[in-house]
Formats: sequence, structure tokens, C-alpha cells
Amino acid sequence: MNSATAERLIALNRQFYGDHGRDFSETRARLQPGVLRLVETLDKNEAILDLGCGNGELARTLSRRGCHGSYVGLDFSLPLLKEADREPFDFPVKFIEADVTRLSLIGDEILANDEWTLVIAFAVLHHIPGFDLRLNIISKVHDLLKKDGLFIHSNWQFLNSPRLKARIQPWESLGLGPQDVDPNDYLLDWKRGSTGLRYVHYFDEHELANLAQAARFEIVDTFYSDGENKKSGLYQIWKRI
Repeated sequence: MNSATAERLIALNRQFYGDHGRDFSETRARLQPGVLRLVETLDKNEAILDLGCGNGELARTLSRRGCHGSYVGLDFSLPLLKEADREPFDFPVKFIEADVTRLSLIGDEILANDEWTLVIAFAVLHHIPGFDLRLNIISKVHDLLKKDGLFIHSNWQFLNSPRLKARIQPWESLGLGPQDVDPNDYLLDWKRGSTGLRYVHYFDEHELANLAQAARFEIVDTFYSDGENKKSGLYQIWKRI
């Protein structure tokens, strides 16, 4: 994929979450089972950087569960950030408008923290087009984490669901063709409130293993969860090495 196409797909998703942020937030009133499973493993004292924090439901859940560390959430969707910041929290929480695809360019005054013990990216990496950009972002995550820090992420397994597979749209809808994008890149529609399109990449475990190795991470856990078949989300925990 060339850089112009990658930028076009990033802009498509930025527009989607700007135009449909409120409707999308209504579908995320509760955390996914896989996310809750991981929340249960936290010691409540982590310094957390949440990439693509959405409507803040994770921060609210951490607050209700007595987290007393710190939390910074980044997202580029103002409608979602407005939902995130609608109520006070019982531990230090900050939400920042920022584009995760520009993570390496975000000022040090925002991300400076020698004690990031946990970086989270739930349902984010599958919106990042191209191996090079994904590696750039994850390498920045590696640099931000303290020694032995963890990177926890989930990726949408929409091909495991006939219902979701039916939402795949042809690249011609954007004036593109399969030759313009990478293998396992897809265009999915949205029909709640109003119609829209999103770029999504389908990850398998082999591809994630290659990405982890390139970014100097060790995969310490992998599991599937969510959806009717409990296979709609692929979750992994990576340890900084």
C-alpha cells in the first residue's frame, strides 16, 4: 500500500468516528467480555496509556473497581471524547484529542512519563493501514513503556461471523481496487443512525507474531472472546523486551 492510500484510509476512519461517534458510543455502553477478563488481572496501581480510548467506558470501569494508579486516554473522535469526559473519576484520569496514527509525533509534554506500566489498544490496531505504520506506532509504544511493561490489545475477528462478513463492501466504493490495498484489508459498512464506511484489517496470530518480534515484544498470552461465538475478538498481551 502506498502512503497516499494509507492516508486516505486514515482520513476515512477519522471521518467515520467524527460523523458516527455518538451512534457508535451507544453500541459500547458496556465493555466486551475479553476486556473485562483483562481488567480483572490488573493490580489497580498501573500507569495506563489507552490508545483509542473511545467513550471512556474503560476508565469508568477502572474507577468503579478502585483503580488508584493513573490513566491517560487518546482518541481523535471529539464526539467520543465528549462522552468520555462527561463525569468525574475517583482516580487521576485525563482525555486528550490525539491521532494514534501520529503517535510518534505527539509532543513529549503529553506522553512524557517514566512510569508507563501498561499501554492499551483495544480495537485500534485493525484500523491502522500498512505494516510500516503499525510497526512505527508499536515501536513508539515499546519506547514509552518502562522495563517489563505490557502492551495489551485486541483485534476484531469479523471474518469469524457470517453477519459481519455480509457487511464487507467492494473497494470500488472508494474508487480503489484490491491491488491498492494489502492482503486482509477490508471495507465494512455501518447502518446505525446513518450509513458509513470503515477501513479494517483482519489480523491472524501469525501476522501479530511477526509484528511483535519486529517491535521487540514477547507475546505472553493470547485468547479469543466476545460475540455470539466468543471468537469475535483476538486478545494478546505483549511484554517489552
